[in-house]
Amino acid sequence: MIPKDIRMPDIDLSRLSLERKAALLSGQDFWSTLPVADAGIPSVVLTDGPHGVRRQVGDFDHMGIYESLASTCFPPAVAVGSSWDPEVAARIGAAVGREARALGVHVVLGPGVNIKRSPLCGRNFEYYSEDPLLSGRLGAAHVRGQQGEGVGASLKHFAANNQETDRMRVSADVDERTLREIYLPAFEHVVTEARPATVMAAYNKVNGVHAAQHRWLLTEVLREEWGFAGAVVSDWGAVHDPVASMLAGLDLEMPGPAPENTRRIVAAVRDGELEESVVDTAVRRILALADGAAGQSGGFDADAHHRLARELAAECAVLLKNDDDVLPLAPGRRIAVIGEFAAAPRYQAGGSSHLNPTRLDNALDAMRELATERDNPVAYAPGFTSDGSGDTVALREAAVALARASDVTVVFAGLAEGEESEGFDRDTLHLPAVQVELIRAVAAAAGRTVVVLSNGGVVSLEGWHDEVDAILEGFLLGQGGGGALADLLFGDANPSGRLAETIPVRLEDNPSFVNFPGEQGHVRYGEGVMVGYRWYGTTGAPVRYPFGHGLSYTTFAVGGLTVESTGDDSARASLTVTNTGTRAGSHVVQIYVGTQAGPVRRPARELRAFAKVRLEPGESRTLSFDLGRRAFAYYDVQDAVWAVAPGDYLVQVGENAEHVSAEASVTLTGDAAPQELTLESTFGEWIAHPVIGSVLLQELTAALPADQGSRLGSRPELLQAVRDVPMKRVVGLVEGDALDATLERLMERSRVAGRR
Repeated sequence: MIPKDIRMPDIDLSRLSLERKAALLSGQDFWSTLPVADAGIPSVVLTDGPHGVRRQVGDFDHMGIYESLASTCFPPAVAVGSSWDPEVAARIGAAVGREARALGVHVVLGPGVNIKRSPLCGRNFEYYSEDPLLSGRLGAAHVRGQQGEGVGASLKHFAANNQETDRMRVSADVDERTLREIYLPAFEHVVTEARPATVMAAYNKVNGVHAAQHRWLLTEVLREEWGFAGAVVSDWGAVHDPVASMLAGLDLEMPGPAPENTRRIVAAVRDGELEESVVDTAVRRILALADGAAGQSGGFDADAHHRLARELAAECAVLLKNDDDVLPLAPGRRIAVIGEFAAAPRYQAGGSSHLNPTRLDNALDAMRELATERDNPVAYAPGFTSDGSGDTVALREAAVALARASDVTVVFAGLAEGEESEGFDRDTLHLPAVQVELIRAVAAAAGRTVVVLSNGGVVSLEGWHDEVDAILEGFLLGQGGGGALADLLFGDANPSGRLAETIPVRLEDNPSFVNFPGEQGHVRYGEGVMVGYRWYGTTGAPVRYPFGHGLSYTTFAVGGLTVESTGDDSARASLTVTNTGTRAGSHVVQIYVGTQAGPVRRPARELRAFAKVRLEPGESRTLSFDLGRRAFAYYDVQDAVWAVAPGDYLVQVGENAEHVSAEASVTLTGDAAPQELTLESTFGEWIAHPVIGSVLLQELTAALPADQGSRLGSRPELLQAVRDVPMKRVVGLVEGDALDATLERLMERSRVAGRR
């Protein structure tokens, strides 16, 4: 649906009454818009996604309570984020588009590109990453894939929607630099690069204003700056004041019908509070969705899509630990499989994205099938129950006995669906105590122990990490995840995922800890731009596993890094990556940039480019990365622009965000025009000015009486004491008017320099 340009339908709105037009601004029911039958404009069906199609018939809801038609459950965003592979996201988007057409759906809600500010957010399973570049590139790929099949996307949740606690009312209080650098760039990238059919306005407030009636977000930024031409849709039930929402730039309120809001819009037009042209524009955007709607295709190949789900799931799991190469599992070894999730997989999360899968693999059956080919006896014990039923001690004792009789034990652990979902946030990072106790007991008895995790948000590994030999983080892998995990455990697939979010040692170390989830209707984003790995890398706080970490069954070497400037504010990095091991595999090249240039505090390093490359044993490939202006820029809140400070920048190749394997420096001219100085500028800003600073002290000393000038030259602490004082206050400390002419002349020099 409308994959390239938004096409406004050729319809004369003057034929429609104001009342009828106003009625079009909300849905005709829970999932569809009102048609304009006499103009040949059909109803548009919207439905939940994003990793599958939750098409409901009969009873409707937005929280996954009622059943939906069967569709493929592909890996959710938490897994796709760990793939670091836009191709994975694009193939999922395309498959979702094909199924949506088959099920009569015109817009699938998603993807979600909100940033993982806290690991406790209950909806982190539906978001990609703690980094906006990674989130934006994956989100754009998903949108291109889905809309390439003729089905519209709805980019969500715009914006600063990073928690479930009080989500309908809470105000995300966040400064503009942080918004621009962390919470908006993923949306910006998807809008400008993939042109989604719709953008969904979030429930929460942003700095005290509901997102669904936030003109700065919906009009000034989204439309005027980024050029968005599609329809802005509310999250379901997010509209509080329909007139304020219309004035802010919202087009479609969902769900419907909303007769009272329709009457309020009509009254606002008649009273002169709302221009009818605003209504007309919104109606045209809504009708454009229907005008571009693809027809129903009849069916989809469920078996092929299930195979695709399994294939892509294997790209997403992250091998965190693999001591002494316990994985892949060697032929002929006796294997104990322990944990309820091996037989009853945790593969998706609760809430609006909860799907009714076409089929479901479990890891136990898939492992038994592969083990037969390798002469691996496989025995199973549940070890625990996720609902707490059964005799915990007896279950644990049976599991320990089985582990003791086997060569290697694979424990499947994680979080049950009731422990994380849309609608509430988690209150701990820890696995349930019964699982931790089981892992420790098994590890004490087993020869070798592997833990496979299934969870929508990161979990703590503390208390048991050092007692096991290998950890495979599966997150949530969709309906083919069980088979994919078996493929990875036995080496039919090589792990290539990388963490898209940091696994901390302690929850208290997370930068949002003291502010999340807020209080009395507000949550303060006090960590600013220091989100996730930016905080850990800048402060040196230890982590269990850093952003970007992931192991493989083969090895890679990166060398030959060169960096050259390609302009005043851009550069190109080139390097060679080689598979130095014995297996084919994929490596994620991660390019970070760090600098101390400029007037704002910058993170130690920030991800600025990446690529996932598959190599055969011994194969090498040279890659180049064009680092544009935004790779070096910060958002200047004083001038409301993206600025590149003149100076040196470190371009780093990271094994992950913590371990740098190669780096090179590049010097950029940047935005060379210096700041124009005024008497409101601080003394420190005068001293730091590249044109004025070098002569200021000399002329200042000359302009002062001899005794004052000599004291100034011999007392550097005096200069430090007035560093943050506006120059007009510094002048006031000096007797007479000796400085006036000097400062006026220097200000004129700064104005001339600033115009160059």
